[in-house]
Amino acid sequence: MLGLDVPPAVEAEQVITAVLADLRSGDHRGVVVDSPPGAGKSTLVVRAAVELAAAGEPLIIIAQTNEQVDDLIDRLVRKAPELSIGRLSAADYRPSDRVKDHETVRVAAKVTDLGGSAVIIGTAAKWATVAEGCWPWAIVDEAYQMRSDALLRVAGRFERALFVGDPGQLDPFSTVETVRWTGLTWDPMQAAVAVLLRHNPDLPVHRLPVSWRLPATAAPVVAAAFYPFTGFRAGTGLADRALSFTEPGRGDAVDAAVEVAARTGWGLYELPARHTVRTDAEAAAACAELALRVLRRGAVAVSEQAPQGAPVTADRIAVGAAHRDQVAAIRARLGEAGAGITVDTANRLQGREYDVTIVLHPLSGRRDATAFHLESGRLCVLASRHRHACVVVARAGIGELLDAHPSTDRVHLDVPVKFPDGWVANQTMLAHLGAT
Repeated sequence: MLGLDVPPAVEAEQVITAVLADLRSGDHRGVVVDSPPGAGKSTLVVRAAVELAAAGEPLIIIAQTNEQVDDLIDRLVRKAPELSIGRLSAADYRPSDRVKDHETVRVAAKVTDLGGSAVIIGTAAKWATVAEGCWPWAIVDEAYQMRSDALLRVAGRFERALFVGDPGQLDPFSTVETVRWTGLTWDPMQAAVAVLLRHNPDLPVHRLPVSWRLPATAAPVVAAAFYPFTGFRAGTGLADRALSFTEPGRGDAVDAAVEVAARTGWGLYELPARHTVRTDAEAAAACAELALRVLRRGAVAVSEQAPQGAPVTADRIAVGAAHRDQVAAIRARLGEAGAGITVDTANRLQGREYDVTIVLHPLSGRRDATAFHLESGRLCVLASRHRHACVVVARAGIGELLDAHPSTDRVHLDVPVKFPDGWVANQTMLAHLGAT
């Protein structure tokens, strides 16, 4: 990483220039780009796609969800309105507004019906059904969330590829038991990038060094907790962003939490220690009330995008939790007053951005610390969606829970140890929240 005396924009552009140079050189069959939260990953994907298409190189883009596909299409059209784009989809797919509003985008269930498109975009699951055709280039978005077996099924469709993803967030997951394959070279639950680099250790790996989403109050904390060996910095300084309120509060604990978060970037709303069911009614109510309080107090966000300040409307507030039943409980307590506020799981919030986030800590109220709730990527996603402030809701006693439940996972041969582990990441985050 370059010294901090180099402006963030210059440092980021130098890395992107090196990535594009490796792509154009033809010396490697693949290029890997690691990206921290909000580092411009999608911007890089769009820029690389436009440059390759402009050079007359037909290419495909492989994303992991339909939401990601539609978002990339919208970004591509805005960047290069003249580009012909094919949207490869299921037969029952109904184009979203971001797709159907653009005349240069065609939608089809078969690649043969998208002939002539400079760029064809689809999910990994859809590309796995394509049995013929080969393109000079592919761009794989969210490559760290792609399972290795999914990469194997599409690898025959391209000659060279750019792999872009965030190594600190959620790993590939499955709804079936996968222990039987753990440690085997053909374990399908390995991340696509991990398998790629294991078999091609000479591939160049670049790291985007700047987060344009996370404020200066958050980037050092998230980097220390989830990216201890690579790190990154914020693209803005402490004076570049501010969060204030236009309406007075009640002066209660909820107000205290949101005011601390507005001032320092982080807030902890701690409930009394107690073992609870997963849908902890008190915690769900606290999450809802915190989100509503930010809305009712007329929060205003000043940033490089809005130097005069912009109101933090409902669509700029999100509440994140680990489980869908927790999401449902929080949404029910928001009621009509919270219409427009996003409430979702970490898996579905991944890749999205808000001004203010409220996070229900995955370990809040639990008797044990399971691998699911300790996964560092889950907490990383929840703690890295905000541009201004994040308030964490948790019952007291998580530190003691972690001390009482050190990692007891089995050690498997030929399985690389993941760093940081969830135990360390949680302790790092709790230490910072406790000091706010």
